[in-house]
Amino acid sequence: MGDWQNFDNRAVIGRALRLRREIDDFEARWPTPANREEALPHFTWDQLERQLVDLAATPAQAAMAKHLVSGTRKLAAFKPSEMVLREILCMTWVLLDENFKTEPEHGSAEIS
Repeated sequence: MGDWQNFDNRAVIGRALRLRREIDDFEARWPTPANREEALPHFTWDQLERQLVDLAATPAQAAMAKHLVSGTRKLAAFKPSEMVLREILCMTWVLLDENFKTEPEHGSAEIS
C-alpha cells in the first residue's frame, strides 16, 4: 500500500473518530428520553432546501442553502435526530441573518 493510500485511510478514520466524538458528546449532553414524544411532521430534504432558499436573506445565502442541506444530509443517518435538528436550526439562522457576509467587502481588511 502506498504512502498516499495510508494517508487517505488515516484521514478517513480520523474524520470518523471525530464524528463519533461529536455524537457521543451530544448524546451525553442531551440523552434521548425514554418515553416517546409526539414527532414532528414528516418533510423531505428537498422541501427543507426549498423553504430555506425561499427564506434566505440574500441571493448569496439562498445559493448556500443547497450546499448546507447537502452537507447535513450526508451525515444525518449517523447522527441522533436531535443533533440533525440542531444543525438545521443553525443553518437556518445563518441563512436568515441579514448581516452575514459570504464574501469580504471591497476595501475591508482581512482578519487573520
